[in-house]
Amino acid sequence: MNIGLQDTYDTVSSDTKLQLLLGALFEESLGEELRSMAAVLLRRFLSSSFDEVFPKLPPHAQTSIRGQLLAGVLQEGNPQLRKKMCDVISELAHALLDEEGNNLWPEFLHFLFESANSNQVHHKEVALTLFSLVPGTFGNQQAQHLGMIRTMLLSSLNDTANPTVQALAVKATSSFLLLHDSEATIHKGFADLLPPMLNIIAASIEQGDDDALLKSLVDVAETCPKYLRPQLEPILQLTVKVLPDDNIPEAFRHLLLEVVVTLAETAPGMVRKVSGKYLAQLIPHVLNMMTDLEDEEDWSVSDELLEEDNDSSSVVAESSLDRLACGLGGKTVLPHINSALSQMLNSQDWKHRHAALMAISAVGEGCHKQMEAMLPQIMDAIIVFLRDSHPRVRFAACNAIGQMATDFAPTFQKKFHEMVVPGLLAVMEDAANPRVQAHAGAALVNFSEVCPKNILTTYLPTIIGQLERILEAKFTELMEKGTKLVLEQVVTTIASVADTAEENFLQYYDKFMPCLMYIIENANSQELRMLRGKTIECVSLIGLAVGPDKFMTDAGKMMDLLLKAQTNQDEMSDDDPQVSYLISAWARVCKIMGKRFEPYLPLVMGPVLKTASLKPEVALLDNEDMNTVDNEDDWQFVSIGEQQNFGIRTAGLEEKATACQMLVCYARELKDAFADYTEEVVKLMVPMLKFYFHDGVRTAAAESLPYLLECARIKGALYLQEMWSFICPELLKAIETEPENEVLSEHMYSMAKCIEVLGSGCLSEEQTTELVKMLDKVLTNHFERANKRHEKRKDEDYDEVVEEQLLDEDDEDTYALSKVSDVLHSLFAAYGSQFFPFFDAILPHIVHLLSPERSWPDHQWGLCIFDDVIEYGGPNCIKYTDHFLQDADEAPHVYGYLCDLIDANHPLVLGPNNANLPNIAFIKEAIERSSEVGERMVLVLQQLQASPDVFSVVLQHLSQQQQHAIHIFLNPQDSTAS
Repeated sequence: MNIGLQDTYDTVSSDTKLQLLLGALFEESLGEELRSMAAVLLRRFLSSSFDEVFPKLPPHAQTSIRGQLLAGVLQEGNPQLRKKMCDVISELAHALLDEEGNNLWPEFLHFLFESANSNQVHHKEVALTLFSLVPGTFGNQQAQHLGMIRTMLLSSLNDTANPTVQALAVKATSSFLLLHDSEATIHKGFADLLPPMLNIIAASIEQGDDDALLKSLVDVAETCPKYLRPQLEPILQLTVKVLPDDNIPEAFRHLLLEVVVTLAETAPGMVRKVSGKYLAQLIPHVLNMMTDLEDEEDWSVSDELLEEDNDSSSVVAESSLDRLACGLGGKTVLPHINSALSQMLNSQDWKHRHAALMAISAVGEGCHKQMEAMLPQIMDAIIVFLRDSHPRVRFAACNAIGQMATDFAPTFQKKFHEMVVPGLLAVMEDAANPRVQAHAGAALVNFSEVCPKNILTTYLPTIIGQLERILEAKFTELMEKGTKLVLEQVVTTIASVADTAEENFLQYYDKFMPCLMYIIENANSQELRMLRGKTIECVSLIGLAVGPDKFMTDAGKMMDLLLKAQTNQDEMSDDDPQVSYLISAWARVCKIMGKRFEPYLPLVMGPVLKTASLKPEVALLDNEDMNTVDNEDDWQFVSIGEQQNFGIRTAGLEEKATACQMLVCYARELKDAFADYTEEVVKLMVPMLKFYFHDGVRTAAAESLPYLLECARIKGALYLQEMWSFICPELLKAIETEPENEVLSEHMYSMAKCIEVLGSGCLSEEQTTELVKMLDKVLTNHFERANKRHEKRKDEDYDEVVEEQLLDEDDEDTYALSKVSDVLHSLFAAYGSQFFPFFDAILPHIVHLLSPERSWPDHQWGLCIFDDVIEYGGPNCIKYTDHFLQDADEAPHVYGYLCDLIDANHPLVLGPNNANLPNIAFIKEAIERSSEVGERMVLVLQQLQASPDVFSVVLQHLSQQQQHAIHIFLNPQDSTAS
C-alpha cells in the first residue's frame, strides 16, 4: 500500500473500514490483487480492532458478517483468494472463543464438519485449512467432539483420490497435535493417523514440490516427539533412503535429516533404543554430505572471510553431526563415525580428508567422554594433516586442533603441547595461503587461552619470535597491499598469549607496543575498523597481563588515543565493531588504573551509556510480510500464533550486554569515585532487569545493583534510601517473573547482596513477606523439578545418557538452592530472630530439605540455612532444634558446628553472661560418645561441670530425662550398671 492510500485508510473510522473491506473482499470486479489486499487488511483489522468494533454491532449484523464469510469462502473459485479468506475467518473464529473456552460461533463448528464431509474437494480444503489455523476452536466442547475430529482427519488423510486434501489433512493433524503437545491421551487416541501421515509426507518428498509437510513433521518432532514413537523406524528407514538420493531436492533431504536430528535432541532415549542399525547407514551419509564443497581456486588467498552459506549441504551436515553427537551421546554415535573416518582420512580426494577433520571438530562436545580416552590416537592421526598438500585440508586440521584444545582443556594442552605448538607455528609461516595462516593463529588462540601458564611459558621465546616476524611482515603488507586478514588474527593471538603468560610477557612488552599503538592511532579508515578494534583489545589485555607498573606509562597515551577518535560517538555507527572493543578496553584499563581512571570517566561514560541504552528494533509481522524481511540473519523470529511472528533485530545486543557488564566493572572497581553516576546508571539498569531479549543484559543489571548501592553510600543515607526505594520493588518483580532459572539465581543473589549492603530496616514488612513468598515459589519448583526427574528415571527411555542430563539438571537446581540460602543468610544477618515469623512460612520446605530421602546437596543447603538460624537467631532458635537435630547422618555435622560456636565464645549463641547455655539441647543419641564430636561435647560439658553454680542452673532447665541423658553421657559406666 503506498503512503497516500495508507494515510487515507488510516483516517477512515473503524466501522466504515469493516464494511468497506468486506465489500471489497467479495466484489469480483475489483480483481484478484485488490481483493487480496482487502483480505489481508481485514484480517489485520480483526486482529487489532475486534473488541472495539465487532461486539458493538447489532446481533443481526454480526450474524450477517459471519454468514457472508462462510458462504463466500465456499463460493470463491480462486484458490489463493480462498486461502486468504480462510485467514480472515480464522482470525474471527479466534476472537469468538472466549477465555473460558466458550465458542461464540457455533455455526462455525457445524460448518467445519459439514464442509469436511462434502463431496466437493474445495469444500474439504476449506475445512482442513480452517481447522489447521484454529485447531482449538472447539474450546471446552472439544471432548464431546473428539471422535468426530479424529474421523474428519482420518478420512481426509485416506482420501487418496485428492492429494491436496491429504496434504491439508497432514497440516491440520499436525496443528492439532501441537496444540495438545503434552496430552498423552490425545496422542494415543490419534495414533492411527500417523501411518497415513507419513505415507503422504513420503509421497511429497518423491514429488519434491512442497516442503510444508516435512516442516510440519519437524514441528511434531520438536514439540511432541513421543507421538512418533510407533513410526520411528519407518522415519529412520525413509531418511537413510532419501539422504543419498541426488534426485530428491536438497531442501527436502535437509528437512528429513532435521526431523531425525530434532528427535535425537527432544527424545534421545527413544531414538537410542532403535537407531543402532540405522546410524550405521545414516552417519556415513551425513559425512558424505560434508564433502559437498566447491573447488574455489582463490579460497586460500582471500583476504575477506565470507559468511558460510547455512543452507549448503556441507554446513547442514556438519551442524547435524554435532547435534546428533550432543543428543545421542558419544557411546552411540562415535563408533559409527570412527568406522568411516579412517577411509576418509586416507582418501586421495581432499574433500573427504577435509570432511573427516571437520567431523572430528564437530563431535568433540557430544563425544567428550569417549574421545578423551582416545586423544593420543586421534592426535597421531590428524597432526600430519597440518602438512597436507591441500590448503583447505590444512585449514581443517587447524580447526580440529583448535576445537579439541577448547573441548578437552587443559588435558589436551598438557598431553600434546610438544606436537601442537610447533605444528601450528609451522603453518603460521604459510604466507602463500593467508587464510590457512590466519586459521593456525586462531587455533593457537584456542590452545593458549586455557593453557597452563607453566607450559606456555616454555614456548614463549619461540612463539613471540614467530608472532613478531609475522606482525612485521603483515604490517608491511597492509601498508603496501592493504591486506589485513592475517594481521587481524596475529594481533588477537598476541593478546591471547599475553593474557595467559601474564607477568612473563613483561620482557616482550616493548617489542610489540610501539607497532600496536601505531595501528590504533592510524587505522582510521572504514575497512580497518575491525583491525583497530582487535588492536585495542590486544593492548588492553597486554596491560592487564604486565600490570600497572609497566603499563601505566602507556595507559594514559592509550586512553588519549582511544578518546581522540571516540569523543564524538555520533560518528561511530551502532554496529561498528570498534564500539564493543573500546568499551571492553576502557573497563580493562579501569581495572588496571583503579582510582586513577576517574578523570577519564566523563569521557567514556557517554559512549558506554549510549551502547547500554540501545533499544532493539522489533517487529510484529504477518506470515506474508516475513518474505520481505531484509538481512534475515540479523533477525530472530518467534511464531505467536498461526498468522503472526514477533521479531527482534539481534545486531547490537551483544554490544549492549558488554556495555552493561562494563558498567558493573566501573561500579565495582571505582566505588566512591563512581558515585556521581549512580543515579543515571540505576535508572538505566533497573528497567533492564526485565530485558527479556538477552539473558546477559538482565544478569548484568542484577549484578550492578549492590555495587551501585556501595558507590552511593558517600552521598548520604537519604540518597541511598531513595535509590533503594527505586530498586527494591522492581527487583522483587523481576524475581517473581524471571523465566530463566539461571538468571533468577542471579536476581536472588543480587537481592541478598543488596540486603547485606543496607542491613536491618531495608525491607518493609510487606516487602519481606513478598520476598518470602517468592522463595516459597522457588523452593516449591525445586521439589517439583526433582519429582519430575525422579519420574524420568522410571521412564521407558531412561538410560545412562539420560542420567547424565538429569545430573546436570540436579546441579542447576542446586545452584538455585544456594542462592535461596544466600537470601536467607542476608535476612538472618540483618534481622536476627525478628525474621523468624517470616521464616516460619517456608519452614516446611527447609525441613523437607533435611528429609532422609533428599539428596546430599539438599541436606547441605538445609543445614546451611539452619546454621544461620543458630548463628543469628540467638536463644530463640531453640524452637527449631527438633527440625534440624533429627537426622542421624547430619547430627555430627550440626553438633560439630555448635561446638565450634561455643568454642569461639560466639555471643549470639552463649548470650550475655552465658545466659543461653541452659537452652542448648546438647545430647543426641546419634552421636557416639567415642566419636570426635562426642569427645568435644563431653569436654564442653566437663567445663560447665567445673563451675557448679552454672552447671546447677543448666540442669534446673532440663527435664528429668534430659538430666539423666547428660549424666550417662558424662558417666558411661553407669549405663551398664543401670
